[in-house]
Amino acid sequence: MNPVFARLPTSIFEAMSMAARERTAVNLGQGFPDFGWPDDVVAKAAEALTGAASQYPPMRGLPELREAVAAHYGRHQGLALDAEQVIVTSGATEAIAASLLALIAPGDEVVLFQPLYDAYLPLVLRAGGVPRLVRLTPPGWRITEDALAAAFSPNTRLVVFNNPHNPTARAFDETELALLARFCVDHDAIAVSDEVWEHVMFDGLVHLPLSAMPGMAERTVKIGSAGKIFSLTGWKVGWAVAAPDLAAQVARAHQFVTFTTPPNLQAAAAYGLGKEHDYFTAMRARFQEARDVLQAAVEGEGYKVLPAEGTYFLNVDLAASGIAADDMSFCTRAVEQCGVAAIPLSAFYAEAPVTNVVRLCFAKRPETIEQGVAGLATARILFEKA
Repeated sequence: MNPVFARLPTSIFEAMSMAARERTAVNLGQGFPDFGWPDDVVAKAAEALTGAASQYPPMRGLPELREAVAAHYGRHQGLALDAEQVIVTSGATEAIAASLLALIAPGDEVVLFQPLYDAYLPLVLRAGGVPRLVRLTPPGWRITEDALAAAFSPNTRLVVFNNPHNPTARAFDETELALLARFCVDHDAIAVSDEVWEHVMFDGLVHLPLSAMPGMAERTVKIGSAGKIFSLTGWKVGWAVAAPDLAAQVARAHQFVTFTTPPNLQAAAAYGLGKEHDYFTAMRARFQEARDVLQAAVEGEGYKVLPAEGTYFLNVDLAASGIAADDMSFCTRAVEQCGVAAIPLSAFYAEAPVTNVVRLCFAKRPETIEQGVAGLATARILFEKA
């Protein structure tokens, strides 16, 4: 086997979700919602499945979706784009894979921020990249100049960046983005900016795309996801947006990864991206309410939570909550003995992990949250006795 993949364990998401299924536990681990999708977008996909062509769409994506992506970012983020800069992919992970395979040559150094989404590092290694890790730590998870200076070098070719950030739920601010942009420009590095949570932000925060920072428009591949925007995670419709020269390179890799994406789902995503601002405002409000419900409930059980500015996730600081166990032990016993699945943040580190933080998904109905919190209450009692 390819040694990159032979060494990999089962994804922590699949492992915890499998354990939840086997024990009929409440799954507050894997980040899929059980509410919040727009029925009219689903209906548009069904209509397109029977009323339009079901053969290969263009490799770069349906023109209507590529145009919709460009127009959407113009309206919502002030980006001046056209359809030629958009490559439609089978989910954001495929967009990331195609970008890394296209833009990394063996031996190139690649800066990554840990905790990191679990697909990044294997894809960088598969492309022959040499990872240079920036370690973020709670409670602030901030990007600092010293950390970037230690990671960047004359051999830095690429940066993989995620904002809003999974799993920490940080939305990096303009100061941090400007700092990262300066390092990219000074080192002539390309940024693959995973911005799939760009619409899932709370408390009045507004997403700032990395490509809008000085000098970054021509050196950023912006990754987006219809699955995250519309809470339809199983659809796997994503895109990569970049300056024409970069987009052409990503397209060359994409054609030999998945080639195309189901045309009916593309048509529905194009329709959804045309929705008015009110839709996105209401969507954020629903998820913010769910975040607040979960936060109040877990705090009521004595847990200390960290700020959640975006994504579907809320993190619990075990040490600050008076629990001495590490996150993996806590999550294992919680799903096996207490009927609730969560995700240990240590699984998102390649080295020197933070071991006292547990990630919960709040994109759930109130009754699901209530059942999950009951399991967390039992887990607290269990560990207090230990």
